[in-house]
Amino acid sequence: MINFLPIAIGLRYARAKRSNHFISFISFSSIAGLALGVMVLITVLSVMNGFDRELRQRILGMVPHATLWGNPELDDWRSTAKLVEKMPDVVGVAPHIQAQVMFQSGSSVHGAILNGINPEMEKKVSIIDENMATGSLDALNDTRFGIVLGAQLAKMLRVEIGDKVTAILPKANVSIAGVAPVLKRFTLVGTFEVGAELDSGLAYINITDAAKLKRYNDDSIEALRISFDDLFVAPTRIWDIARAVPGQNRVSDWTRTHGNLFQAIKMEKTMIGLLLLLIVAVAAFNIVSTLVMVVTDKRNDIAILRTMGLTSGQVMWVFVVQGIFIGMLGTLIGVVLGVTLALNISGILASLQTLLDVQFLSADVYFINYLPSQLEWSDVKLIVTSAFIMTVVATIYPAWRASKVEPAEALRYE
Repeated sequence: MINFLPIAIGLRYARAKRSNHFISFISFSSIAGLALGVMVLITVLSVMNGFDRELRQRILGMVPHATLWGNPELDDWRSTAKLVEKMPDVVGVAPHIQAQVMFQSGSSVHGAILNGINPEMEKKVSIIDENMATGSLDALNDTRFGIVLGAQLAKMLRVEIGDKVTAILPKANVSIAGVAPVLKRFTLVGTFEVGAELDSGLAYINITDAAKLKRYNDDSIEALRISFDDLFVAPTRIWDIARAVPGQNRVSDWTRTHGNLFQAIKMEKTMIGLLLLLIVAVAAFNIVSTLVMVVTDKRNDIAILRTMGLTSGQVMWVFVVQGIFIGMLGTLIGVVLGVTLALNISGILASLQTLLDVQFLSADVYFINYLPSQLEWSDVKLIVTSAFIMTVVATIYPAWRASKVEPAEALRYE
């Protein structure tokens, strides 16, 4: 049968005598330190999860999971697209032509990547249609030499729907008049906004217009953009596709273009988690000093309990329970504060930016312009478990010392 007496006494000892304010302060600081460490750890890991989510949804939603390139053109691309669509895990295929250009409008000039796309097929491999800020992606079919720009790029060029923008290709026309760059005027039919650096570096035109611009045949393309049901299978599946498609073709996937950013976020989450866990560890082991002082303060009480029949093991349990109570109280407070902050930190930072008129996160520096957060309950469970284990470990030495108090020695001068 479980003896609840040590548990009851341990909960009673969780608070020192009113006269001993120093021990009360140490107990409070242990709880506060543990709560602060748990709160910060939950919040920071949630922010890192948010960055990871935004990377997948926004950046990797705009760029292809994988690309099959021709050399330089992809032969019989329609048959190839049908073949690729039947491959395992493939959910979408779209033709693609790409060029690096300089855009000019008035005195404004800015470089970007120009993508020739089929608007209908592009919706299967990209989230651009879901993030149109103005106009429509389908307008590329209705307007000859129409163009869709990133919202930030359009702002830099100072253009709006219906305005003209000139694309300058890194090629040269040789004629009787001499050598001149390749220029083409486009009509802006829409803008997209994903809240990332891509807003200032991407533009889209109809693939037939792109073929004319690069002097290909009307039905020629450079590559097929491929989307998978799980982006993490892209590095292996694209090689299966390369072996299945005839011809000397090149392949690439998102791990080559944006994998370093994804790995950096993953590594940062792990390292920051470990570093912040040290804060929790320090706070947990503050319980050692708290319990050592309590043991000293309660020597006479321990001696009386021993003379009343409590065994050394039961005395040890008294202080283990006390330490666990202090630790779990601090952990509980930290979890409540951490979860609350993690769920609201995006709004809080946005309000601070508006109030102080300061942009803390800029898409020019970071890949998004706001602070994302995604609370993962598995992280909370791991943090609570770690804090509990460290709390239990921290109670062992003081509790052992309490169990070794000799009644006769403690009561000698009473």
